[in-house]
Amino acid sequence: MAGTLLLVLALPLLAAAERELRFRPPAEAPVRLFTEPELARYDGQQEGQPIYLAVKGVVFDVTSGKEFYGKGAPYNALVGKDSTRGVAKMSLDPADLTHDITGLTEEELQSLDDIFNNVYKAKYPIVGYTSRRILNEDGSPNLDFKPEDQPHFNIKDEF
Repeated sequence: MAGTLLLVLALPLLAAAERELRFRPPAEAPVRLFTEPELARYDGQQEGQPIYLAVKGVVFDVTSGKEFYGKGAPYNALVGKDSTRGVAKMSLDPADLTHDITGLTEEELQSLDDIFNNVYKAKYPIVGYTSRRILNEDGSPNLDFKPEDQPHFNIKDEF
């Protein structure tokens, strides 16, 4: 009798736990891919729009640093694109505002890694990745892709 009473009392708790498990949203947001034209829309020129900057193919939301990256701000030239080379060289020259790291010195590459890890990853949320980071030139998935903020992610599960 006591076992039956315990079971009757436990059933609503078990049902609630099952509903919670079944309808729980994913723990992490899906990986978002940005094309160059899409990323360009987040260049800080429109009031109320997020400001995005990509470094090493990782897209960061730098809106909280609006005084640095917003319209007319000192580093506004870096936003709305992958500015990896400019970050590595600490340059705002339009020719350096590209993803291309060809020909960078070891010192510039080290600077890039330091700024990437100690500034961008430390201060700003990751909102996605550039298509160059996720896809190969032919459009096929880059099987070596690993999101910076989701180490368990496996691209093979996505395609």
